[in-house]
Amino acid sequence: MLVVGGGPAGRALAGAAARLGLRTALVDQAPERPWRSTFAAWADELPADLPASAVASRSRGRAIARTERSLGWEYAVLHVDGLRAHLDAGLDGVALHRGRVLGTDGGAARLADGGALEAKVVIDAGGHRSPLGAPVRRAAAEQTAHGTVVDTHTAAPLVAPGESLFMDWRPDHGEDGWPTFLYAVPLGGGAVLLEETSLARRPGLPLSVLRRRLAARLAHHGVTVPPDAREEKVRFPVDGPRHPVGFGAAAPLVHPATGFSVATALTLAPTVAAALARWLPDSPDRARRAAQDVIWPASARAVHLLRHRGLEALLRMPPAAVPEFFEVFLGLPPRHRWAYLTGRDDLGGTLAAMGALFGRSEWWLRARLVGPALLPRTPAAWSATGGSGGGTPDTTR
Repeated sequence: MLVVGGGPAGRALAGAAARLGLRTALVDQAPERPWRSTFAAWADELPADLPASAVASRSRGRAIARTERSLGWEYAVLHVDGLRAHLDAGLDGVALHRGRVLGTDGGAARLADGGALEAKVVIDAGGHRSPLGAPVRRAAAEQTAHGTVVDTHTAAPLVAPGESLFMDWRPDHGEDGWPTFLYAVPLGGGAVLLEETSLARRPGLPLSVLRRRLAARLAHHGVTVPPDAREEKVRFPVDGPRHPVGFGAAAPLVHPATGFSVATALTLAPTVAAALARWLPDSPDRARRAAQDVIWPASARAVHLLRHRGLEALLRMPPAAVPEFFEVFLGLPPRHRWAYLTGRDDLGGTLAAMGALFGRSEWWLRARLVGPALLPRTPAAWSATGGSGGGTPDTTR
């Protein structure tokens, strides 16, 4: 089998397949390239065999909509180098190739340099750009964010040591328009990421707007950022179509409400590899179907659809209603919040959470939850204020 993409999902799947005796190869355009993203998850979502060296920090999570609430769960930020070392250690026996995959022809992956790599099964783990996915001819709903990394002392007015601020919807940036929130999490080693985040918008809110709002928010709280502080820029889709040969963000396993996918990919990789190993020697087609049955059982497909209907409702809300929505959601019992935020195949739990949210909402919010969710996708230039909300999207990643 051939895995396309050397990120966490691709490396985890390739390593798991090789350990089961499959002849496995991994191809990536720059397999040695460092990972620059911040990977995070609820601590209880992480695989039990993930070593401590792969986790940079664990903290108590809290959130603020109209009022402040404890999330009740531990929040984990992964140590990028530690995670990379852990996954690389599992690549013994995996053939590594450098190249950019353009597509597949039969049992071969076509490379940009004119070469090809043959395999009985090719799995797309190339992230949200999904090199083997069908072209998407529509604007995506995107999560965008602009952040800066400071030390614990500098971040203290916003987040105390040992704590993470999952979202702070207070409009301390002083701007009207599409609402954004502060995401403040410890990265380990005395570093804290402060990030102005747009949860989802079609198209994504420009990074220039988020950069301006972050500066204003930090100034409001008396936080002075050193001129040489490292920055983080984020832009990725949260509503990609299901991919028949995709894994990780390419599948997509991205949760539209959080943007999380890495913990799910790490957890699923051994089971997907086992499904491939069972059938691949005799029937590549059956192996592909078995892998997809693991990634997308009927319950997961139903939850995926419900989450995306919820996303459409959120995209159509007036700006002032978004923090009110999260005030209700954050006030739900922990079992409902946990089911919606983590249970990718928990159809009963997801329905119960959505029912509880509806039941606790005022009548005007109920109308916003049900009516828009049944309408077609929002147009590409949609915003609740009637415009693009600050210009065309930045292309910076």
